[in-house]
Amino acid sequence: MTLYTRFAAQLDAILSDLEGDGLLATGLDRRNVAVEPPRDPAHGDLATNAAMVLAKPAGTNPRALAALIAPKLQALDGVTAVEIAGPGFINIRLADDVWRGELRTILAEGGDYGRSDKGTGVRVNIEYVSANPTGPMHMGHCRGAVVGDALANLLAYAGHQVIREYYVNDAGAQVDVLARSVHLRYREALGEAVTVPEGLYPGDYLKPVGAALAGEYGERYREAPEADWLVLFRTRAVAAMMDMIRADLALLGIHHDVFASEAAVQAAGKPAAAEATLRARDLVYDGELEAPKGETSEDWEPVTLPLFRSTRFGDDQDRPIRKSNGQWTYFGADMAYHYQKAEGADQLIDIWGADHAGTVKRIQAAVAALTEGRVPFDVKLIQMVRLLRGGEPVKMSKRSGSFVTLADVVEEVGKDVVRFTMLTRRADAQMDFDFAKVVEASKDNPVFYVQYAHARGRSLHRRAGEAGIDTGGTADLSRLDGEELALVKLAAQFPRIVEAAAATREPHRIAFYLGDLAAAFHALWNRGNDDPLRRFLMVNDAETTRARLALSDSIGQIIRNGLGIMGVAAAEEMA
Repeated sequence: MTLYTRFAAQLDAILSDLEGDGLLATGLDRRNVAVEPPRDPAHGDLATNAAMVLAKPAGTNPRALAALIAPKLQALDGVTAVEIAGPGFINIRLADDVWRGELRTILAEGGDYGRSDKGTGVRVNIEYVSANPTGPMHMGHCRGAVVGDALANLLAYAGHQVIREYYVNDAGAQVDVLARSVHLRYREALGEAVTVPEGLYPGDYLKPVGAALAGEYGERYREAPEADWLVLFRTRAVAAMMDMIRADLALLGIHHDVFASEAAVQAAGKPAAAEATLRARDLVYDGELEAPKGETSEDWEPVTLPLFRSTRFGDDQDRPIRKSNGQWTYFGADMAYHYQKAEGADQLIDIWGADHAGTVKRIQAAVAALTEGRVPFDVKLIQMVRLLRGGEPVKMSKRSGSFVTLADVVEEVGKDVVRFTMLTRRADAQMDFDFAKVVEASKDNPVFYVQYAHARGRSLHRRAGEAGIDTGGTADLSRLDGEELALVKLAAQFPRIVEAAAATREPHRIAFYLGDLAAAFHALWNRGNDDPLRRFLMVNDAETTRARLALSDSIGQIIRNGLGIMGVAAAEEMA
């Protein structure tokens, strides 16, 4: 139990005592009662809004209720002062030993410090990346892949049961184009001179697939009609592309639990089952679409189609689930796929590119209709990343033919730099990825600054050992003063940051917090440049060194825990 959860539990017990004494109405909703740091550290160490939240439903005023709570808080161990502020906020000041105790908790809990059971084992299916299986991963896929994977780590750390899923779009026209592109490379492997026509995939990555098919089938399909080879070439091509995609994702440390096939969803009759379910609830009907805006009656021929009543769920129009030829629309197939996911999860989260924003409402409507509101569905939209080198746009990859591959980027700057950088801005904000800046060794580069903070702490162990200081045993934390304990106070916020980031599903909050923690650590470390008595390593004062080493270790532990959520390794040393 961390400091904030401990005081929250004690406050809850105080409120129960007030109820038992008849001083507070029973049955009040306490879910919005919080114990958190005050906005201004000068006001104290902790603050609670309990009186503000509960006064109105209790039929009293906040300051009167605060006056009942404050004396009981004052009586708690470690509390040195309690003040009622403004209309009824309660500020709490703690003894320094409370923070020294929290430092020991950080060191004792290690990698589990900040873990939470808030998720209560709720099963969350997170679908992310889901790039079409038509080529290697490119940087257009990277940000969504990292955000989705970090979110999965974050929710698991916060006590959820997480299912990581990838949807393989292997039933659309794009995979037929892939098959034709591979057939061209198959003919090339047989010695034919080929030119990739407009509309086919031009990348060299398809050459090995064509060569493998040529080795296996020889001339058999060289002049054969498309109907003879399309399904075979499509199957082999998709399998080869998925192997490539898995390998590319592995470069980022990303592995999925489930790869769901669109073709398999359709073959299993899932779209028809979804349609039947919705028709039984009068949520699908046969009707005519309105003419698109700008079309005249002469240009538009109405067709009767099965339409989902998405307007009942806030959409601006009802949506067709089948085309006029009887095939499923993309929406119809996607609706069924989400229904399938909902059968094995309590919540659904999708990570989509911002260019799919227009389809969010209709899929959310479909999930709400099919699950009768039992399975919440959230969509996180990811903005584009602009690739630069020294401020100039990056040229495309020769291997891909039209884009910069993820593998090329990871090879140049490393997995950890890519992952951390992708989390340094909100997912819904556009981002520049400048190859020169992301490897820059300066405080303006958050990747470097956080890694350097951890490496500095690790170097302290080595330097203390070289100085002949025994770093074992229990450190005397009374050697830490208020300036040093201020760093502990910031470190102690990590569990709260984790819970808030998980609740809002915003893993970038971890990166922001680590940046603040690293900056505070560096600032304290650099105080020693001007004042030798503030140095972490005091060669002639082993006790103070051991205490400051414990402080440094606690900060390093928080950085490792946070980086672990982000999927980034902590640097042991830096050049």
